[in-house]
Amino acid sequence: MSDETRPSRTAAVIPAAGRGVRLGPGAPKALRALNGTPMLIHAVRAMAASRSVSLVVVVAPPDEASSAEVKTLLADHALPERTDFVVVPGGESRQESVKLGLDALPPGIDVVLVHDAARPLVPVDTVDAVIEAVREGAPAVVPALPLADTVKQVEESRADGGPELVVATPERARLRAVQTPQGFDRGTLVRAHETVTDNVTDDASMVEQLGEPVVVVPGHEEAFKVTRPLDLVLAEAVLARRRANDGF
Repeated sequence: MSDETRPSRTAAVIPAAGRGVRLGPGAPKALRALNGTPMLIHAVRAMAASRSVSLVVVVAPPDEASSAEVKTLLADHALPERTDFVVVPGGESRQESVKLGLDALPPGIDVVLVHDAARPLVPVDTVDAVIEAVREGAPAVVPALPLADTVKQVEESRADGGPELVVATPERARLRAVQTPQGFDRGTLVRAHETVTDNVTDDASMVEQLGEPVVVVPGHEEAFKVTRPLDLVLAEAVLARRRANDGF
């Protein structure tokens, strides 16, 4: 089968090695429960809900015990049979963990999603929109939402903890709050991780540094990141509404 006729295959990499200290003491963030189910399982199911995703690679904390715990979690929860799941140990940084997840991908994967385990409720329509944009030729795609709040740029924080000085007010209409999954042409993302050594906050920033275009598709308000205790409350409310509306 030629490259032109071979169907494009998609894999998702989920870095789940962070501690999530802003959520307070307890289990690693990805293992915190939402509606009795670990956040990580919700995130894995969100990726596997797309029929385009044939493989999910979960990047666990680097220690052997945590990797074993994650493998047990995946084995103990119902996941779509059409999707394969792999667990690999992560690194000391998110960037290193994503690279280890990329290294675990088999041949034949053309599109790669990178998804935060802390965004457990992203709808499948958003996942599919990202994949479709990559398949249509974009080397990198991010889902994003317009900002509701005015944003201020300030000087670096003062050592004495005093009030910060505002230096600019960016034009809000041109700003977007970026979510995940971020989607990539596999070759482009691999090249970015081989080339960019700066510590970045997302993989799309690495592709930008290559000079490659990054495009935006509409995000979704339910794809928010669970970072603080109040976010857990909001996530539980979203799940309760889904159960009431959809029966699950």
